[in-house]
Amino acid sequence: MSDSASVASAEAHAHEGKFHVFVQLAMILAVITGLELLVIYMPLANWLIITLLMAMSAVKFIAVIWIFMHLKWDKRFLTVLFVIGMIIGGGTLWALLLLHGAKDSAPVGPAYEELG
Repeated sequence: MSDSASVASAEAHAHEGKFHVFVQLAMILAVITGLELLVIYMPLANWLIITLLMAMSAVKFIAVIWIFMHLKWDKRFLTVLFVIGMIIGGGTLWALLLLHGAKDSAPVGPAYEELG
């Protein structure tokens, strides 16, 4: 019986330690969100604003999946599966952005011509 009690005590202590990690990460995420809001209203070039916002969003995303989704404490195989899915999703997003951003994808015909 004492073995199960010590295991339960160790698990409770581990969860208690994780709570502080979660709160600290939440505070860091709040600060990054505040910085994102500041960047939006700063008089900077559009490409710089978008680059900064994407970089800060990527940092927030990685922090959330690493800590809140427990990838830090899971097996490496699950992390590899998640990363493979993210690469496939990112590649699909990139391809769709290139496909729909091309001038050749603009519709043509009389229905799409500007009314003069």
